[in-house]
Amino acid sequence: MSILAAVMESIKDSVFKFFRLNNLVDNLSGYVEARIDLLKIEIREDVAKVLAQGLVIAAMLLMALMFLLFFSIGLANYLNTFFADTYAGYWIMAGIYGIPCLLFLLFKKSLSAYFERKMMAIIKRKEK
Repeated sequence: MSILAAVMESIKDSVFKFFRLNNLVDNLSGYVEARIDLLKIEIREDVAKVLAQGLVIAAMLLMALMFLLFFSIGLANYLNTFFADTYAGYWIMAGIYGIPCLLFLLFKKSLSAYFERKMMAIIKRKEK
């Protein structure tokens, strides 16, 4: 069986050399390997870019949340100076945030469908 395999290998080598396919196969395999390596590098760059953007957005959201928190407390304390009660400003601020929250809860499905349509339109534009 090993003699047959050696003869087949010899014939294959002869055919490759005759048609000069040996270099072509080497070049093609090298090209495929290079493309795979390039794809890996591009994927790593894209992942790094997305992670960096995510971290920046998370930091911005955290800072915006902290600003909103302290601004709300300050505004509530300021509103307390206009009322006899020491808690009225906090109730007013709770209402300012509660009403939009309630509206979002009531119109959750329609808002979700609206944003889904917008995102699909953006994705379709990027594909073109």
